[in-house]
Amino acid sequence: MTTTNATDRDLITRTVLDYFEGWYDGDVARMDRALHPELVKRTVRTDDVAEPALGVVSKDRMVELTGAGEGAQDAGDRRIDVTVVDVHDRIATVVVRTQVYREYLHLVRGDDTGWRIAHALWMLES
Repeated sequence: MTTTNATDRDLITRTVLDYFEGWYDGDVARMDRALHPELVKRTVRTDDVAEPALGVVSKDRMVELTGAGEGAQDAGDRRIDVTVVDVHDRIATVVVRTQVYREYLHLVRGDDTGWRIAHALWMLES
């Protein structure tokens, strides 16, 4: 069994901040570094609450949107509350709360790449 140390939690938090701050600042390098190549990012569309549809975004699309500055309007007060819920060996679960977003993230750790976000499920806070 692998134990989690403060360094893992710090590196996970740094990855999550690369993702959010990269989004807000239009920083493609930070966004690219934070995301696994096979990212699946989903949002719940509540048009039909009986069976909510899931919108899907890839890493390539997130990087493209970041470069276009799409996240600048979402920065709000820039509060980013990161809670590392669980870490086990090469996987982790994180909850992030901002003024605009609530996101549940799953991260994976590669020997060469470090921690990267593989899955994201999000909704708007308001």
